[in-house]
Amino acid sequence: MSIIIRNVCIEDLEGVVELEASCFPKEEAATRESLEERIKAFPESFFVGEVDGKIIALVNGAIIDRTVIYDELYKDSTLHNPKGDYQTIFGLNVAPDYRRQGIAAMLMNHMIKVSKASGRKGIILTCKDKLINYYEKFGFINKGISNSVHGGAKWYDMILNF
Repeated sequence: MSIIIRNVCIEDLEGVVELEASCFPKEEAATRESLEERIKAFPESFFVGEVDGKIIALVNGAIIDRTVIYDELYKDSTLHNPKGDYQTIFGLNVAPDYRRQGIAAMLMNHMIKVSKASGRKGIILTCKDKLINYYEKFGFINKGISNSVHGGAKWYDMILNF
């Protein structure tokens, strides 16, 4: 299987919306409108993975100057600061049929490489407790329970400093 990782474009919207809905509960999934805003606001930090022209994975997030994600970021793409110090990760999604094949790690490593090359100080994300160990494998440090109440879930703040 040959996976192409590339920057998102607006023509990918349908595939991105479909993938997001298949990966997150409705309360946590980004809406079509939000995904469209993200594609337009920060295509330089929104990547898709595709196989045979089909989007099967994605990773995306705004760039900010803070070291933790705050909930307003999910709703307001104008908070993206292309010159900011920290790359956020809003979502790392892999279609159910393609999981457990290292695709998420490929996308994460791509985001880390691009973020370093762009001069960022690090990457931040929030995750549920079951994913803390996964992100620690990339060097992320658990900063504890997040103030985020996104989707009504309990989140943990994670940071990878370069």
